[in-house]
Amino acid sequence: MTEFRGAAVSPGRVVDVVKVMAAPIAAPSADERLADGADLEAEIARIPSAAAAVRTALEERATRATGDAKGVLEATAQMAADPTLTTTAEGLIRSERRTAERAVWEAGDQVADMLEGLGGYMAERAADVKDVRARIVAELRGEQAPGIPDSDTPFVLAAVDLAPADTATLDPAVVTALITSDGGPQSHTAILARQLGLPAVVAAKGVDQLTSGTEVFVDGGAGIITDHVTDRERDLAAAWADLQANPLTYEGGGAVLKDGVRIPLLANIGGAADAAAAAETNADGVGLFRTEFLFLDRDDEPTVEEQTEAYAAVLRHFDGKKVTIRTIDAGADKPLPFLTDKDEPNPALGIRAYRTSWEKRSVLENQLEAIKRATETTSAEPWVMAPMISTLEDTEDFMQMARAAGIEKAGIMVETPSAALTSDHLLGACDFASIGTNDLTQYTMAADRMLGALAKLNDPWQPAVLALVGATATGARRAGGDPDAVGADANKPVGVCGESAGDPALAVVLVGLGVNSLSMTPRLLPAVARVLSEVTMEEARELALTAVSSPTAADAKAAVRAKLPVLDQLGL
Repeated sequence: MTEFRGAAVSPGRVVDVVKVMAAPIAAPSADERLADGADLEAEIARIPSAAAAVRTALEERATRATGDAKGVLEATAQMAADPTLTTTAEGLIRSERRTAERAVWEAGDQVADMLEGLGGYMAERAADVKDVRARIVAELRGEQAPGIPDSDTPFVLAAVDLAPADTATLDPAVVTALITSDGGPQSHTAILARQLGLPAVVAAKGVDQLTSGTEVFVDGGAGIITDHVTDRERDLAAAWADLQANPLTYEGGGAVLKDGVRIPLLANIGGAADAAAAAETNADGVGLFRTEFLFLDRDDEPTVEEQTEAYAAVLRHFDGKKVTIRTIDAGADKPLPFLTDKDEPNPALGIRAYRTSWEKRSVLENQLEAIKRATETTSAEPWVMAPMISTLEDTEDFMQMARAAGIEKAGIMVETPSAALTSDHLLGACDFASIGTNDLTQYTMAADRMLGALAKLNDPWQPAVLALVGATATGARRAGGDPDAVGADANKPVGVCGESAGDPALAVVLVGLGVNSLSMTPRLLPAVARVLSEVTMEEARELALTAVSSPTAADAKAAVRAKLPVLDQLGL
């Protein structure tokens, strides 16, 4: 029996045969050079032709995709068209007489190394460059480009990792689960697997060495893969299959605990298309509207008018409902040419998010003006919050800017230990807080959340992270003067908008720690509501204490799941 453990990124239980993704395109030999007298210009001309063919193929795939998958494919196609890679390769042919294949390969290494040196979001793009490089080399050789195995029957896809362009074309009707040996919980692979509802485990070392045709059991909620499949594993997979055939329904109105306490359940969105989909799920509103979608991939700041229309297009879907708008979260993995410094040595700890307003105040002021204008054209209830707030001074400064813009409900994101530990002071100066557990985990554990090698540290079940969530909620109740308030009744409400809120077991713990609302990918709302309905507030508090008191993240998760039999009943 072989068991693999990795980072659980998307729940679900599956028993199926494995198909292992084909090995990546082999590197051309370092000795490949053109013969004396070879036509250099003819060799150079092969490169833009191959790059154009790759771009066309990716754009054609993008026309058949939707949502984030479409965006990923379009971005990869644009990278194939970026002259940086092809120009570098052409220079290697002229200076060192490399073959086109070897020149593209070396150029890809150079560009990827440059991006990795920049860190954050740019480092993440290095994988995209290598993917495009492999596709161009395959085109030059006349070989099949890397991709997902063709199959007429369902299978579990095993791989080292998937390029964004491959992940974007996953068909959940054929690929029943996804397991990778590399990657992290915030990689393209993980994010898209969650959106597709595909059970997935990443950073499970060795799964790429499984033999195609091997039957395995995948538990995406626990992060476990095993080739020892018993009747118990088959029963668990059957329960998950039954849930997919007869999905839970969610009527809105929040989750109602067994003792009648109501916990609002909200949606995380990134734009108008997401808003339309979220509204159809009967979410109680929006707990996280990521506004940077309008700013990314631009060299200049969008106008107030552009922003106003984009925000209004989202707000119109939620008449009479709360929409929590996060101001621009630039920097770190989301650099912007007009706002952030690309030469920062450690951008995740640098001038990012709210901090960019210290020197370039007009960008945030313009955004707040646009939000205010957009709210005047709809009947949604806007709440506006700033990310990367660490001190009382930060909070007071943002509140001054929000009030000056006419924003009625303004708050902060708690993403740093300092904000969590001083939440009583910070909430005394603002209206609400939302905990971003992805960043809070990163900063608490001193572990870059983009690195697959640190996936075990970037686990929201870490007792230290849960203790800080509890400290935030306690401080908020103290600031609000309502120490006994629960759920929707708090004077100074604290929500969670990180991916952790969509984990049904962890959602119970978060509520037990004193969190007043939960926001997640809309498709997870029914499962979270169903599991919360099985516990009282007192039981949730007991489970929260169990988790915080556990010595490790794995122990915390196992102990809580063991006391929630509904998870097994639902295949979660």
